[in-house]
Amino acid sequence: MSVRQSLLAILDQGPCYGYQLRSEFDRRTGSTWPLNVGQIYNTLDRLERDGLVGKGDVDEQGHVYWEITDAGRDEVRSWLASPVERGLATRDELAIKLAVAATLPGVEVAEVIQTQRRASLAQLQALHRAKYAGANPDGPEELAWSLVVDSMIFAAEAEVRWLDHTEQRLALHPQRAMALELSTERPKRGRPAAASVSPLVEPVEASK
Repeated sequence: MSVRQSLLAILDQGPCYGYQLRSEFDRRTGSTWPLNVGQIYNTLDRLERDGLVGKGDVDEQGHVYWEITDAGRDEVRSWLASPVERGLATRDELAIKLAVAATLPGVEVAEVIQTQRRASLAQLQALHRAKYAGANPDGPEELAWSLVVDSMIFAAEAEVRWLDHTEQRLALHPQRAMALELSTERPKRGRPAAASVSPLVEPVEASK
């Protein structure tokens, strides 16, 4: 998630000071990704360094209002018009954990999967409860928040389906056949070769 572009997009609506920016960000995301004030000001400093925002008026309480520049507006338009690129490599903690567990001698991977499934289902139930707890489902803030929660629900549902799929695949292979002993071959220096997922996906050219 890009805090940088999100804050720029808010500033494109008008000047804001730091705490106000955090409040506006929370209003639009339902506090599902809370930011501290330090993050806000660090991001603003970098945006100012890059010529995307500048300091404006100071009110009676000493609040410094930040204003977007023309270059910042161009950045917002480019961000909104561009897709979010997903990298080919994955560092998903759960996927890595199960991949490693499946190759460790003596580990009951089915128990690892069952433990994770219980946690994932509990999270999914909590998300559904949170989604329907809103008092004004038609309000703009509630709608914006529900969009984020919907995304989290879909991700949790996909995780449960993937766990089911993984359990079915591993059931076809005896545990002993999956175990990997430590290799006696001395690894070469340097970065490992690219993962074998590359033939499955066409490389995505980064947007300029």
